[in-house]
Order: sequence, then structure tokens, then C-alpha cells
Amino acid sequence: MLRPAPGRESPDGTAVPANPDRQFTLLDRTFGRDEITVVRHEVTARLDRAGLGDRLSGFVLAINEVITNVVLHAGGHGRIVLWGTSGSLWCTVTDSGPGIPERYRHPPEVPEAFEVGGRGIWLAHQLCDEVTMATGPIGTTIGLRVIVSPRNNTSDLVNGASTGN
Repeated sequence: MLRPAPGRESPDGTAVPANPDRQFTLLDRTFGRDEITVVRHEVTARLDRAGLGDRLSGFVLAINEVITNVVLHAGGHGRIVLWGTSGSLWCTVTDSGPGIPERYRHPPEVPEAFEVGGRGIWLAHQLCDEVTMATGPIGTTIGLRVIVSPRNNTSDLVNGASTGN
């Protein structure tokens, strides 16, 4: 199920504040075509420090798919923000591309074996607890969320220890 990205309108048309319960920021940076590997390594390090545990590789893979789509299909550059609360970790990726075509907004149960494209969003849905999307002719924002178990190490980050930008 796709939902509006944080900061977009709610179903009743009223403005929803972006990330009203944001507690800490792990990463906030722009990226370009030649920085996918660097961003993936930064994301991995920040999420590892946040104590994501056994969900780390899947969340990083979902994020990598989204940032790769940005550089391949949405103008070659974007912005990534990793942030979280005591119960969730979020990745928000924004671009200024032409928007996501309708056929990729609602991924099928399993992409066709020989279909070109469409697997990134489908994969994100498989690996994340929530995927949000707001897309149009002036850009796209995709939010990826994983629920953090209480045993994970986010308490220091929630209490104000940011890992920087």
C-alpha cells in the first residue's frame, strides 16, 4: 500500500507536518551519480551504529535501490535523510525528476522474470515495514521505514547523540 510521504497532505486534505516525532538525524546529504557507493557505505555505517541488527542489510538494499533509481531515472541527483524515533528508523529520498510512471507505483505481487524495471519499489516493499511515496512532474519523495525492536541500541541516539551529517 502506498501512502503520502511525510510532509504531504492527509486523506482529509489538511497539511501533515513532516516527521512530527523526529527524534534524531543520522544522515542528511545530497548525492549524485558518482556517489552511490559512498552513500551506501555512509548509510550502512550510520544504521549499524543505530543498532539495526539483523534488518541492516535488507534496509540498506532497499535504500540502495531507491537512490540508484534517482540517479538513473530522475536527473542524476537527490537528497537522502536518515532519521528515527525510539521505535522506527526512516530513510527519506527526494529528487526533482519527472515522477514515477503509474505502472511502477503499484508493484505487482512478483515482477515478471523478463520485465525490465519495477523491481526497486517492489523490493523496498518486501524489505521495509512501510513505504511511502509522493510523486509528480516536479519530483518524488520516497519514505522507507523499519520498526526498531526495543533490544536495539537507539536509546543513545534518541537522547540526543547524533551521528552527524
